[in-house]
Amino acid sequence: MNHPLLKYNFIAIEGNIGAGKTTLATRLSDDYNARLILERFENNSFLPKFYEQPDAFAFPLEMSFLADRYQQLKDKLAMPELFSSLTISDYFIDKSLIFARNNLGSDEFNLYARLFQIISAFLPRPDLLVYLYLDIDGLLKNIKKRGRDYEQNIQPGYLEQIQKGYLNHFRVLTGMRILIIDTGRVDFMENESDYRSFLEIINMDYEPGIHRILL
Repeated sequence: MNHPLLKYNFIAIEGNIGAGKTTLATRLSDDYNARLILERFENNSFLPKFYEQPDAFAFPLEMSFLADRYQQLKDKLAMPELFSSLTISDYFIDKSLIFARNNLGSDEFNLYARLFQIISAFLPRPDLLVYLYLDIDGLLKNIKKRGRDYEQNIQPGYLEQIQKGYLNHFRVLTGMRILIIDTGRVDFMENESDYRSFLEIINMDYEPGIHRILL
């Protein structure tokens, strides 16, 4: 299948836990022979501990994620890509701030936010940020389907807080093109028509700001 050339060189796919961002980012990368940046969460030893004891492990978890995301983006984006000028990522560095605001106490978050502002200033921002919006029932269904043991006890209220955190954060971002795409009635992986519609949407000309799209 022929795919349209994309207008943007750096696209970040974001979403709540279970939204399908990694799967979609990987398919985009395969179809466009793009450089792919995937979040490295599986080797984070703090993650299962956090879900068991969030108060005890929230700060080391958020700090470890911030350090790893920064190092990965810094290394990847500093290296020229020989065969493609397109980069696809399954996260945006600001997710560190969104999760930390939800998971940390006020004193810890204030310290964290200071560190975040220092290091994030050295990273390029995506040309296009795509947020896959899925309702909480859909997220829980996907979480159960992929079967990661440490995620199975995630509560709907926690997902709701993270969802609100993303949407509130987008309202204060300036100078960025942000697409919020409701994915509740589409399947980008199994339905080619849905996927083609998605490609057409992300390939439109957008002014900086928030653009909400219902497929």
